[in-house]
Amino acid sequence: MRSEKQVYDTILNFAAMEERIRVVTLEGSRTNSNIPPDDFQDYDITFFVTDMQGFIHDDGWLNVFGERLILQKPEDMELFPAVEKGYSYLMLFTDDVKIDLTLLPLDLLDEYFTWDKLVKLLLDKDNRIKHPPVPTDQDYHLKRPTERMFDDCCNEFWNTATYVVKGLCRREILFAIDHLNDIVRKELLRMISWLVGMEQGFDLSLGKNYKFLRRYVSEGLWKRLMSTYQMDSYSHMWESLEECMALFREVSKDAARRLDYQYPPYDGKISNYVMRQKEKYGVKDEAQ
Repeated sequence: MRSEKQVYDTILNFAAMEERIRVVTLEGSRTNSNIPPDDFQDYDITFFVTDMQGFIHDDGWLNVFGERLILQKPEDMELFPAVEKGYSYLMLFTDDVKIDLTLLPLDLLDEYFTWDKLVKLLLDKDNRIKHPPVPTDQDYHLKRPTERMFDDCCNEFWNTATYVVKGLCRREILFAIDHLNDIVRKELLRMISWLVGMEQGFDLSLGKNYKFLRRYVSEGLWKRLMSTYQMDSYSHMWESLEECMALFREVSKDAARRLDYQYPPYDGKISNYVMRQKEKYGVKDEAQ
C-alpha cells in the first residue's frame, strides 16, 4: 500500500499541473483527529474545476492515480442515481488505497464550505479562501434531545414494532426483518446514544452508524444488543424483537428519569399487543 505522503503527492502534483483545477480539499475521517487512522480510511478529495465537462467526457486522466480494481461513478448510474451537485469517482486501487474523488464547479466554492465542517484545504492556487477552515466534527456530536424529540423516538419505536409483528404473524419474514433493522433498531440506537450523552457529555461523536458505541456502554448491554441481530428464523426474530423492546424500555425509562421527561404510554399498550399476537399466531419456523 502506498504511504499517505505518496497518495497526497500524487493527488496534489496532478492538481498543480492541471490548469482546470483551482482548489483541492480533503473531507471525511482523515480530517478528524478523533478517529484513529487505519488502512481502510478513504481519501475523500474534492477538485474545484473550471471545466466540469472536459473531465467527465474522458476518464483517461484518472489513470494517474494508479491501477484500479473498480470504479464507480454515482452520477452516471441509472439504477442508483446520485443527488450530489458534482460528479464523483469512487476508486479502489490494486494496492488497497481508496480514493473518493469529487469534481465541483468553482462557483460552488463558497456554498461548499457551509455543507460540512470536516474539511481541510490542501491547495488554493488563486488564494480564494482567506480563512481556511479548521476541521471539526462538531456537526456530528451527540445532541441533547428535547422532550418532543424523546417522545417522537419512543413513538416511532413502539409504532414500528407493530409492523414487525405483522410481518411475523403473516409469515413474511423479510418484511419483518426490514422494519426491525431499518426503523426499530435505529430508534433503539438513538435512545442508547442519548443515554451515552447524558453519561459522557454531548460533546462527542459516536461515528457513522454508531460505530464507536461499544466504547461507552457496559459489556452486558453490548451483548444484549448484539443478540438482537440473530434474525434467521421466525423464532429468532421474535426473540430479537422482544429483546429490542426490553432494551428500549430500560434505556428510555432511564433517559426519561435523567432528563426529567414524562415516560410516554406507548410501551405498556404495545407490549400487550405484541404478546397477544404472539400467543394467537405462534412462533413456529417454516420447518416446524
